[in-house]
Amino acid sequence: MFRRSNNNNSSGQTGTAAIERVTSVLGPGINWRGSLRGAGGVRIEGTFEGDMQIRGMIVVGETGRVTCMNMRANTIVIEGTVRGNITAEKLEIRSTGRVWGDVSVISFATEDGAFLRGQVRMEEKVVIEQQTDMPQQPSPQQPISQPPSGINYFPR
Repeated sequence: MFRRSNNNNSSGQTGTAAIERVTSVLGPGINWRGSLRGAGGVRIEGTFEGDMQIRGMIVVGETGRVTCMNMRANTIVIEGTVRGNITAEKLEIRSTGRVWGDVSVISFATEDGAFLRGQVRMEEKVVIEQQTDMPQQPSPQQPISQPPSGINYFPR
């Protein structure tokens, strides 16, 4: 009578399904600089400066402020402010959303009042690379003279 579908995600790929829910939150009043990579769903209500590459969903809430060279995710919802380029399978800019940067997407939607200053390029396919490399810890014989790779520091 009831049958379970064997299709785990809409793209037909197995094992690489994008996470379409928020699993982590950068709350209001939090300022973060660096590189954010991995799988999951992230909601930003504070301030983020750096690069983001997420296999899943990024939501920039109304109080969220993001400055980045590249923001890459399967699904991105903008309710706050983003300054930087965006690559996504699906991008939605809500009425309170503001974006300054170029956009490369498969699916694009905006609400009345949304703002975008940049170029929009619609693609048939967008690749969101999964970076699984973790920074290696130095051996006990090596002095720590450089930060581990994968960590970005932004001098003021």
